[in-house]
Amino acid sequence: MSTDPDLADPTSTAPPSLREQVRRQSTALLILGAIGAVLIGVGIGVLAQRLANDSAEPEPSATDVGFSQDMSAHHAQAVEMAGVVLIGSTDSEIRRLAYDILTTQQNQIGRMQGWLQLWDEPTHTVNGFMGWMTEPMSGPDHATMSAPHMSGPVADMPGMASAADLAALRQASGPALDTLFLQLMLRHHEGGLPMIDYAIQHADTTAIRTIAETMSETQRGESELMTTMLATRGASPLPLG
Repeated sequence: MSTDPDLADPTSTAPPSLREQVRRQSTALLILGAIGAVLIGVGIGVLAQRLANDSAEPEPSATDVGFSQDMSAHHAQAVEMAGVVLIGSTDSEIRRLAYDILTTQQNQIGRMQGWLQLWDEPTHTVNGFMGWMTEPMSGPDHATMSAPHMSGPVADMPGMASAADLAALRQASGPALDTLFLQLMLRHHEGGLPMIDYAIQHADTTAIRTIAETMSETQRGESELMTTMLATRGASPLPLG
């Protein structure tokens, strides 16, 4: 995991007001650095795609484009929730997880947006989400499962927090904030996995298959961690539906 500098703050023995001031200043710097991650991601994405074009990489399919658009939007909400908790939580374990999610997913947004620019495609969909998932899944985990939205785009992606959920997260504090964050983020991760798994199987470009594989490994690992953290706090995951 990434290291959050203010988790080992040398002012830990200072008065509470000073500790809080230092923590918030450090958090602001961390968030500015995370915003820079999206620019780094764009640069990496552009460079990778240019190299791929030089090696006769296939043209992006509807899956490559749709995944980049929809997963950018899905990630953006995770970044938003992580930012709220990075500022509001005082739990070092929660803040470290939020920092990792924020920086990782912001960087991945940058890469996907960079590819969309190179492909001369819109940065987001305008007629609903997941309409690009039109083929059945294969493998032991998907033997009898077809892509869940073959009839066309849908208004909301699985796992997304509602406006009321986000408002509750912003208003929460202390252990209640930490628990709600874990519940919302775990559901968010689980909701995005069908799109990630679909891209691994059906994307045409190496770039999308590779980033989807990275997302799968990272988010499954984080989901296991969050499940454990919820259990430690005596809380249960939220239902996906």
